[in-house]
Amino acid sequence: MYYKINIKGDTMTHTFLDSTIDFTIKYTRRKTISIHIDFYGRIEVQAPKDTPMNNITSLLEDKWDWTREKSKEMKDRVEGKIEKVYEHGEVFLYLGKSYAIIITVDEEKPKDCVVIEGDKLHIYLKQHNDDAVKRALKRFYYQKCKDLVEKRIRFYQSDFKMKPRSISITDDNSNWGSCNSRLELTFNWKLAMAPIEVIDYVVVHEMCHMVHLNHDRSFWRLVGKILPDYEERKNWLAITNWKMVV
Repeated sequence: MYYKINIKGDTMTHTFLDSTIDFTIKYTRRKTISIHIDFYGRIEVQAPKDTPMNNITSLLEDKWDWTREKSKEMKDRVEGKIEKVYEHGEVFLYLGKSYAIIITVDEEKPKDCVVIEGDKLHIYLKQHNDDAVKRALKRFYYQKCKDLVEKRIRFYQSDFKMKPRSISITDDNSNWGSCNSRLELTFNWKLAMAPIEVIDYVVVHEMCHMVHLNHDRSFWRLVGKILPDYEERKNWLAITNWKMVV
């Protein structure tokens, strides 16, 4: 096993297993060592005063993969949307989990389609090109979103006296959902990429607009009555929405 540490100013570079991590150390009154990664992907090790350096490097090495992946994720988020490659192995979200795609060209198929097989999204195409993959994935998410949203609305309907007049799935990237004065609900097809509890938050949010069209105190009180942990669900979207792309 080979590693080394270079110190440049306040930043340290630790090399381990042929890769490197840049980090800083913050000495505190705490009794244990921990790793913190900020909004920009910067890595900080917080440790008690006089902690030996080999204890710090041991913690980094124990959490090496997690630290590097989490730091990269935060940096990618700041830089903006990720670019997808429409080939075998590319990963897409479904219900909050990552699925690698497998592409099969089958001219006998009546139409292009996506099938969930274990932890893979198997895409069957008449002809393989980027546009065909994107179209197939988008149709898959549209239909899944429609099925999921309708099911969750039925689940929460007992909490409301009013019923939606219509439910539609849209390509509106400015909203996760909406409700107008005619009680027409719309939802963004990308919601199918979110965990079911996050889909529930958006569904309940829009159903509460059937009662309160604005975001006043009464509206949020109603949301909280149905979903006491709605803020946590809402935060998932704020943190992860940049990954929800096709």
